Amino acid sequence: MQVKLEQAMWRKEIGWTICGLILACSASSRSNNLLLGRVEASVGSHTVVVTDCYRTAVTPPEKVGGPGEQSDRFTPCRDADVLIRNDELIVNGSSYGLLKQADAVTVDHGKVLINEMVVPAVPRR
Repeated sequence: MQVKLEQAMWRKEIGWTICGLILACSASSRSNNLLLGRVEASVGSHTVVVTDCYRTAVTPPEKVGGPGEQSDRFTPCRDADVLIRNDELIVNGSSYGLLKQADAVTVDHGKVLINEMVVPAVPRR
């Protein structure tokens, strides 16, 4: 009797786990994967990916700046602020140099990658 009760409880736990995974997967899309904590957006001509960002809804990139400035900002999480100002990549206030057309940017646990290569912040003058 005790074994059957334990098996029933175990099946119930597995059922809830499967339901939770299905729910989490349904909240995921190409631009926002809740399970992996990965968000992705097109920012200007660049694809920007931010990891370790567990949000059910992500604010899309926005155009910012004045008339003579081409600036786009993507802030999917509180600790990830990506600004592309006149092709300069700025992440959380630090510059990472100029981007070329269609460069891919990844912000991964505090590291910044351009085309899958880690890049250091450019020292301020």
